[in-house]
Amino acid sequence: MTPADPETGTSPRRPLPGEGGDDWRLFRGDGEHRVPPFPTAPPWRRFDEQEAPTGAVASSPRKYLISSDEADVVNAALHLRRPLLVTGQPGTGKSSLAHAVAHELGLGRVLQWPVNSRSTLQDALYQYDAVGRLREATLRRDADGTEPDIGQYIRLGPLGTALVRRERPRVLLIDELDKGDVDLPNDLLTVFEEGNFAIPELTRLPEGSAPVYVETDDPDSRVPVTRGRVRCREFPVVIITSNGERDFPPAFLRRCVRLDLPEPDERRLREIVGAHLGPDALDDVDDLLREFMDRRAAGELATDQLLNAVFLRKGGVNLDRSALLRAVLHQLGGAV
Repeated sequence: MTPADPETGTSPRRPLPGEGGDDWRLFRGDGEHRVPPFPTAPPWRRFDEQEAPTGAVASSPRKYLISSDEADVVNAALHLRRPLLVTGQPGTGKSSLAHAVAHELGLGRVLQWPVNSRSTLQDALYQYDAVGRLREATLRRDADGTEPDIGQYIRLGPLGTALVRRERPRVLLIDELDKGDVDLPNDLLTVFEEGNFAIPELTRLPEGSAPVYVETDDPDSRVPVTRGRVRCREFPVVIITSNGERDFPPAFLRRCVRLDLPEPDERRLREIVGAHLGPDALDDVDDLLREFMDRRAAGELATDQLLNAVFLRKGGVNLDRSALLRAVLHQLGGAV
């Protein structure tokens, strides 16, 4: 809502499409020095929210809409304690689903593992800084002869942290698994089936050694590891996303519950715009919706591109200029 004028008590008229002036331009490309106030960022591009501590209710700056049928698939995965494999076009809300689940169920901060071609299961489970420990051990031998605590040099990754023993499960987002090595899905199977893994550097400690406290993927958090093995009590809520760039092995698919998120139709798009930007955002945007639908029919577009366009229109930006509209609603496939 546009704030009311303090003197008249009336709200100024929002510019109609094509009426946006020059006030929205922060950068003008004229070499002149100026210090304009920065406008409020879109809700999905604000980073000032405090990160939820482990186990606390996660904040949800972006509202998430899903059909009852799709929600039922999510619930099936929760009841079965199976990973949820989410597929769909870019911008359909695959990654956002993990944050929505964590928020609604009060499962705290989402643990995230963004997969790329260099990702390995080892990195997701834990990392051991052997060089750092050796350097510290050498320094201490020359000083007081004590040995450094090995736990200071072991940090659990997002998957390893998700498997720490807790009363309530954590949410783990494995993002774009299809970008990883072809063997990575099969590497995950043993961990998914057994719900535990060993840290060899700790299993080699003498029998009867006290639990070792190691770092985790959570800020300023350490947890005890007994006899070198991390074993979950409640299997984490694992949400795996895929853009469909590669098929997964049948053995992996058999252990997942599958959810395919369709591209939203015009009714759902209106609901999404209203949920993110308020009901007033639906005024005077019919042309943007039609343009978005036409461009999406010809090539790949993401829903957040429509949100970007509507947000600019709300601020009085003239999106009728073809160059600016193409920049905001550019197709995702093909050459740029």
